Amino acid sequence: MNLLLEAGMIPLELFPKICPTAPGAAAPIVNQILSYVVWFLIIMFFAGVLVGIGSIIGGKMFGLGHSAKIGAISLVVVVVCAILYLVMPSVLESLLGSGCTGG
Repeated sequence: MNLLLEAGMIPLELFPKICPTAPGAAAPIVNQILSYVVWFLIIMFFAGVLVGIGSIIGGKMFGLGHSAKIGAISLVVVVVCAILYLVMPSVLESLLGSGCTGG
């Protein structure tokens, strides 16, 4: 059906424009929950960095090569996750647009 719409065989005027919206009273609650999630993720990034550095230092101090290697890998994973945390919202917004469907 999507191909028919793109080809112009089905006019878009047949379908109403639908834009999903949350109820008015839900917005402050959703914003509060999202702010808790954002702060939790920021704290987890710092905790991951501290654990990775601690693993590297402990591995070098006690001669545990695998611990130091896993600490370095965990630092790389934290950096990649932080980059994805910054990039993915804009990618999702560009893919999904405003969320409205129809004509």
